[in-house]
Amino acid sequence: MKRLSVYLILSLLMVSYIRAQQADSLFAFNDSSQTIKRPWRSAFQTAGLNVGVWAFDRYAMNADFAKISLHSIWKNIKTGFVWDNDKFSTNLFAHPYHGNLYFNTARSNGLSFWESAPYSIAGSLMWEMCAEIEPPAINDFIATSIGGVALGEVTHRLSSLVLDDSKYGSGRFFRELLGTIICPSRGLNRLITGDAWKVRHQYYKHHDYEKLPVKFAATIGDRYLADDNNFFKGSNSPYVEFNVIYGDPLKETTNLPFDYFNFSSTFNTIGTQPLIGSVNLAAKLFGKYLEPVPGHKMLIGIFQHFDFYDSESVISGSKNIPYKISEAAAFGLGMIYQFPAKNKRVNIRQSSYLNAILLGGSLTDYYNNIDRNYNMGSGYSIKSNTYIDFAKYGNFELSLQHYRIFTWKGYEGKDLENIDPLYLNAQGDKGNVQLTIINPMMNVNLNSRIKINFGLYYYLRHSKYSYYKYEDVSYETFETRLGLRYSF
Repeated sequence: MKRLSVYLILSLLMVSYIRAQQADSLFAFNDSSQTIKRPWRSAFQTAGLNVGVWAFDRYAMNADFAKISLHSIWKNIKTGFVWDNDKFSTNLFAHPYHGNLYFNTARSNGLSFWESAPYSIAGSLMWEMCAEIEPPAINDFIATSIGGVALGEVTHRLSSLVLDDSKYGSGRFFRELLGTIICPSRGLNRLITGDAWKVRHQYYKHHDYEKLPVKFAATIGDRYLADDNNFFKGSNSPYVEFNVIYGDPLKETTNLPFDYFNFSSTFNTIGTQPLIGSVNLAAKLFGKYLEPVPGHKMLIGIFQHFDFYDSESVISGSKNIPYKISEAAAFGLGMIYQFPAKNKRVNIRQSSYLNAILLGGSLTDYYNNIDRNYNMGSGYSIKSNTYIDFAKYGNFELSLQHYRIFTWKGYEGKDLENIDPLYLNAQGDKGNVQLTIINPMMNVNLNSRIKINFGLYYYLRHSKYSYYKYEDVSYETFETRLGLRYSF
């Protein structure tokens, strides 16, 4: 009898081992031939990306800023960094997106998160010093380098969700196409190596859902954005929103950077508002899992944040722009706390963050130079998110965000009539701004996948200006949203 028990235990262990080996052979990241590190190829592609974009600007677009020479490069080196005057969306979203391309030239060539980050920095520095005749911009360098790392790791991991090397035909084509749209640098490298069409029956999956569960939802609906806080004076516009919760912060499986992140983006389809309405990211860099008391779960860690809120005048002829808010480069402490479920019907999770903002931006009431109507600076932010799940009925969420951004380098006292605006070198109006966003949201379940989404966003801004000729300004407005949310 004892011998039979021993045989049974050994058999179970053997089955478990075989299953583990089979599971390991499913994932591409366990295949040594697919995880070779190619740092020199990454460097060549980063430089080549800059050369390609510059050549397009210079010869296809005939852009003046791209007509560089050795003299312009030397002049940029001697001048050093200044604060530039590009549009809000250019400086605080397009540049971080460009940095994501640098980052992923390395990430898709087998390098780790930390090994890929220097490529974002080096690519940005090369562009700022060499690819334009305009002086290098310190804000571009920070946003491209740090914001590029944040968006880069997100796009790298999201592209892994759609790639499957066991597929072929039209199904494979559309997976590769979607993966390339999400992460262009990775798509390019898969074409170079032939992985884009190579069919594998081992090591073909690129994401392990058991270790890193993913919740993805898409919402379509209508948003009403008020002009100057007026309930009967505003505009409606359709929108599409995507939400991704990647990984489980309270499941101690892996502890690599971005093994947990919460990402959302909103796109305006038609109307007066910018195409990209908002992009929000909170991602764990380091974390420690704890159980302070039985039944309670907690994660304490260091998080990287990226926030971008953009709007334009709501109605024709109005001078009111509701908001422009950015947290392009930010890091800080974070805590996620899960309370024990009550009667298996109510689950409560609380998330709190305190961040240092290295580069942020906010709408201003006075500074208006070239394409800039916003101030840049540094400061801090405080965020809170309370999530209550009512099981089969739906969920309620209350998000609070408070930003304090200081503009240290103003233009007051400078000879604005005679100075070249490219060399004005100002963050904007000297002073500081407090920005608060209050966002309650309710999802009501129609079935297991479809929900009715109700949302309210309340925006408050108080700008304090140091220059005695400028009065302080307080402004507030709101928007409402109604949509259908589908959970995948």
